[in-house]
Amino acid sequence: MGLFDLFNKKAKAQPPQESKDAGEELDIYSGMRVEVTTDAGQLLFVAKLLGLHGNQAELHQYSESEIAEDIGTIHARIRGYSDHERKAVYMEGVITPGPRHIWQVEELTVVRVGNDRAFFRLETNLAATATMFSGLAMGEKPCKLLNISVGGASVSSEYRYYEGDKFLLKVRLLEERPESAIFTQIVRIIEKDDGKFEYGCRFIELTEADQDQITRNIFAVQRQKRARS
Repeated sequence: MGLFDLFNKKAKAQPPQESKDAGEELDIYSGMRVEVTTDAGQLLFVAKLLGLHGNQAELHQYSESEIAEDIGTIHARIRGYSDHERKAVYMEGVITPGPRHIWQVEELTVVRVGNDRAFFRLETNLAATATMFSGLAMGEKPCKLLNISVGGASVSSEYRYYEGDKFLLKVRLLEERPESAIFTQIVRIIEKDDGKFEYGCRFIELTEADQDQITRNIFAVQRQKRARS
């Protein structure tokens, strides 16, 4: 995600709603990012839900995983995040592995829709910077990335910003990967007892490729954490 690309982008259009034959009143759509777990809650992989038709779809796997190749057909829980309603969607279905990390889904049903604040939130404590381009806080200032999801982040800073302020968040999630630069807007402020501020932020003007890259980086960090534990 380049700096100049971020500021020249137009706002990304919302994904199209599914037609009625894809399931009346369902909060799911082709292109939704989902987390796939076993019934016991073990994370299998993350994927993009595509080819949605009735109660069938495909899961195009993003993340690497340690799933045995002979796992066969299993019942799975599928958690997605609706860009339309800003809500988490909980589903169930029967999944079967296929070539090129594409899984077939059958018997896909929506179990419930929740008001979860974010999708795939990763807890972190990473050095980052926030760059404002106008106002009294103009310039690049250090901050801490507390957590991140594909839709936003929480950062800690000793500098005072205000709700609605926009800044460029720069952080390196993985040492071996390039620094990410993400255009961000403050939506929530918590003043801490130590004089610092905690800012809840949403990412804006992200392309589909940007969102895919954030998703991959988040789960690459998770894999590293699991490998060290």
